[in-house]
Amino acid sequence: MPAAAATDVSYAYDPQDRTVTGADGTTDAPALSFGTSYRSSLARGTTVYYGVDLDARSTAYVSVTAVPPAGGSVSATDGVKVSLQDGGGRSCSLSTEGFGPGRSPHPVTALVARETSPGRTLCRDAGRYYVVVERRDAVSSSSGDWGLEITPVSEAPLQGGALAGSPEPWDSASPEPLAGAARVRRGGAGFASAAPLGQGVWRDDIAPGQTLFYKVPVDWGRQLSATAELGGSGTGHGYVGGALEITLCNPARGPVTDTALSYDGSPKSAALDPLPPVRYANRNGVLDQVGEVRFAGSYYLVVHLSAQMAATYGDGPFSVTLRVRIDGTVQPGPAYAGESVPKGLFAVSAAERRAADTGVSADGTTAMRALAYGGIGGGTALLLGLALWTLALRRGTPA
Repeated sequence: MPAAAATDVSYAYDPQDRTVTGADGTTDAPALSFGTSYRSSLARGTTVYYGVDLDARSTAYVSVTAVPPAGGSVSATDGVKVSLQDGGGRSCSLSTEGFGPGRSPHPVTALVARETSPGRTLCRDAGRYYVVVERRDAVSSSSGDWGLEITPVSEAPLQGGALAGSPEPWDSASPEPLAGAARVRRGGAGFASAAPLGQGVWRDDIAPGQTLFYKVPVDWGRQLSATAELGGSGTGHGYVGGALEITLCNPARGPVTDTALSYDGSPKSAALDPLPPVRYANRNGVLDQVGEVRFAGSYYLVVHLSAQMAATYGDGPFSVTLRVRIDGTVQPGPAYAGESVPKGLFAVSAAERRAADTGVSADGTTAMRALAYGGIGGGTALLLGLALWTLALRRGTPA
């Protein structure tokens, strides 16, 4: 059966999402537009199809975030398999993401791409392509529908058909974690409501089974590193494998690298693998994590606390500290022969830099969304947000 949109309160879908129903084959696959985000769902044991129309010049990316219902059960091998295929059924790109050893239901994102660089021989022609999403779960896992958020974006080619070149040498030594007092910054519950972070030490509270989203603006030439720390617990005792998972995603929402820490009640920390400075030529790197740091823009830190923590250490919340460091000097970006779709996706604006320090997104909505998705009822959050907006206007200060 085709999949329609699912309802799940564990993930904050973009309010701008369009509802779409995946087809059980290519014939009836609905067409997706670039720059538009979609909401759908995936039933147990099914594979669904969506169509995208590609030109012969742009690089296309399609991210698929799978959201299992909160409170269900998953195995370490459960996950989502996403492929991009041409009209003849040949695979252009394949990505599989799973829930890992923590066995905790949480949003996972896979990214597929179609590139048109001179070195590519397949999938270069213009025409209809298909995004194929397959659910992979064990017999013992929960059978409820998974929600899907699908986001197609495109990147313009370089002017004059210039080549990307080879990645430059970089220092792969692990940088020292940033020191200093922590500032409180409440994470969002989805990509659309991700809280902006800049360089600094940031603290938040997280409950078992919860996933928090943050976005870090990273310019061309700059190098991002991050460490996560889970505070100690004064109650309970025991060992929880994969207790805290940290995933870094690029501006197209593609996973770059991830790490996890296990927990025994004492403070623990884990650092992401070292990454090179953001450069266009990284896409030709041998390592996947180098290739994914290929453009400037908002990089997402996604932090999940395993639901298994509740059985051993209670419902929390638990203190999590993020140490975000951004090294390097801003460099000019490549000479694109056009705009990305959506516009400005692979760049960092002055407003985004300010938001990373203040915590208020460039559109002024992050604070309200964080309230709405963070446990306060939607109506209460709206009224509170309107009150704050009105007070700001009366004082003549920016809302």
